[in-house]
Amino acid sequence: MSSLARVTAALVAAGLDPDIREMPSSTRTAAEAAAAVGCALDQIAKSIVFRGETSGHVKLFLTAGGNQVDPARASALAGEPLGKADAALIRAETGFAIGGVAPVGHLAPLPVWIDPRLFDFAVLWAAAGTPRHVFAIAPDTLARLTGAIRAPFAA
Repeated sequence: MSSLARVTAALVAAGLDPDIREMPSSTRTAAEAAAAVGCALDQIAKSIVFRGETSGHVKLFLTAGGNQVDPARASALAGEPLGKADAALIRAETGFAIGGVAPVGHLAPLPVWIDPRLFDFAVLWAAAGTPRHVFAIAPDTLARLTGAIRAPFAA
């Protein structure tokens, strides 16, 4: 199943009628996605993936487009030191390539944290599994679907 199909299936299985849009250009970065959608930078829910240095498994942090994840805060939340996850590990554990990592539709469940800043908006936009597809979702719905823990981890 393609990455886009997995995201669509996850959203439909959750009872949503997904608003997935293909953009004419790249949405790999939050700035590109915000420009393509026509929304505020912080309305982009970035999927930032780290590697647990002890466990060797990925940890997902959903953050507002203009925010950066503070590695020390993220490590404290994850309960282990976090490092850079390479493209192979990200693909192996999430099923997505860098630049299109969606917050839903992963190959297996993984731990997720969500930036409180995202709750300042009625609608967020997130990657839908490809570098050119995004979907709209309410922050409460995103947190519920991903099982994300709301926590301050932005720098």
